Amino acid sequence: MSDIIELLPDHVANQIAAGEVIQRPASVVKELLENAIDAQADHIQLLIRDAGRSLVHVIDNGLGMSSTDLRLAFERHATSKIKKAEDLFSLQTKGFRGEALASIAAVAQVEVHSKRAADDLGSCLKIEGSEVKLQENSATATGTSLAVKNLFFNIPARRNFLKSDAVEMRHILDEFHRVALAHPDIKFQLYQNDSELLNLPVLSLKKRVLGIFGGKYETALVPIHEQTSVALVEGFVLKPDQARKSRGQQFFFVNQRFIKSSFLHHAVSSAFEGMLSPGYHPGYFIFLHLDPKTLDINIHPTKTEIKFEDEQSIYSILRATVRHALGMFQVGPTLDFDRDPNLDTSYQQAQTSEISQPEVSVDRQFNPFADHKPPSKAEKQAWESMYQELQQQAPKEDTTPPVIFDEPTASVSTLSCFQWQQKYMITQLGGQLYVIHQGRAHQRVLYEQFLKQLNRSEPASQTLLFPVQMPLNVQDKILLESLQADLEGMGFQFSWEADQLSILAAPHLCTAENIIPVVREILERSQSEAAEESFSMSDHIAKILATSLAVPSGKRLEIPEQEQLIQDLFACTEPRFSPKNQQIFLTFESEEIEKKLL
Repeated sequence: MSDIIELLPDHVANQIAAGEVIQRPASVVKELLENAIDAQADHIQLLIRDAGRSLVHVIDNGLGMSSTDLRLAFERHATSKIKKAEDLFSLQTKGFRGEALASIAAVAQVEVHSKRAADDLGSCLKIEGSEVKLQENSATATGTSLAVKNLFFNIPARRNFLKSDAVEMRHILDEFHRVALAHPDIKFQLYQNDSELLNLPVLSLKKRVLGIFGGKYETALVPIHEQTSVALVEGFVLKPDQARKSRGQQFFFVNQRFIKSSFLHHAVSSAFEGMLSPGYHPGYFIFLHLDPKTLDINIHPTKTEIKFEDEQSIYSILRATVRHALGMFQVGPTLDFDRDPNLDTSYQQAQTSEISQPEVSVDRQFNPFADHKPPSKAEKQAWESMYQELQQQAPKEDTTPPVIFDEPTASVSTLSCFQWQQKYMITQLGGQLYVIHQGRAHQRVLYEQFLKQLNRSEPASQTLLFPVQMPLNVQDKILLESLQADLEGMGFQFSWEADQLSILAAPHLCTAENIIPVVREILERSQSEAAEESFSMSDHIAKILATSLAVPSGKRLEIPEQEQLIQDLFACTEPRFSPKNQQIFLTFESEEIEKKLL
């Protein structure tokens, strides 16, 4: 019997290994930006075309490479960052595995121009699917220009698994934001399809945050800073009123490297204890600086996970730092929100003034009845006649026992219902007792109403007397452009200039007060992969609108409102489950209740 184990060809092994590092265009963006930073560039440009499918191009003014280094850089496990295994515990650079360029070249067409400052001419290298097509001298500027074209051109199956342009561009923006936030001392520019999206000059960290996410955070950033023997913690947290249901603006950096850590996130969340509503998450931009010897960053191909030598100390320091900053800026909750400040004694007055016991003076000669005259006979007769008339008009006492529950009804048209805990509606239908979750019921009703609007030539919409203004950052604008057709199908109308959105019309169920929160929630929730779980983007938006506009738990409903909601629910095509597939009501048979009462 012949042997069956064989060595894979190099190009196949390279494609398999590339799958661990290069998952989508954003992976290419991350690796190329980090290489430019390691090359000591202070000006980096990123050019994107077709959400990275056609082109990812990074231009930097860094050190550049010789012709030999340029060719060797695309070999697997070739790196200038480490020489021996011990170097892994003293890393100060981004990439070190020596896999990024080799992986990219295995699944794309790559063209590189690079030149060192001391060289008269640079070098040009062209590679397709790990195969070198051309290497020659090139007249180019100092630094490196690396263009990745037609990603996954030789793996059509991988290319077909890419998401929509809006989703892929969102991932690219995420990676760009992470690198740009970690290096405010570097100028970054981002272009999409030849249009400039972001131009971030060298500024302070706060200005960098505002440049990326917009001026809406100008007064919402709370600085944090703490130096200990274990770590330096600095950055910003967002005030509690900026908390969101999604985990968008949450950034951890360790030694200027973006990481993901549920452990550190829990430390920050616990510092906000008592300040956030249930289901909301704090925003933060936190930088930790530690001795590289106390870290292990070589545990994941994308290097976004880190192991700490002393996790408990890092947790305690981070939680205490955030809590202290919130207290310093008086962000924490107070005990009495209705306190009258006019009744307070200032600290200075308490220190310099003597508090004396107040004196009470009483006029012992005062008689409140001194000028009171007894009623005359005519006045007495008038009061007595009025009392007799009231007695004659008073209804006779009804001895009939009160009816607490109506007779069971078999139709929804005549209901007897009441609200319990301002969350549930209890009614009887067809001899059964129904306990209905009012919020989920309203979500189902609204969801089906919005779906019906999609089939109308003119959706039910209300034009606003005064357009509602809402600030937009680059990420929001790109996302909104991709959602515009679906939102207009729901009744919205928009226009925007630069970073300002004008909402001209909205669905008739939206009020002027909840338009911005609803649009903000649509943008936040559409940034997650949850949109992929819906039948379509329109279906996804309909679910968001329904859950945003539905009557919340804790709201009191009048009897007619309860009856109308129950009627609308059972007129739906699927009254049993909410748009999130949650059960809406429970039923109890009379026999079941009788058994429980035996």
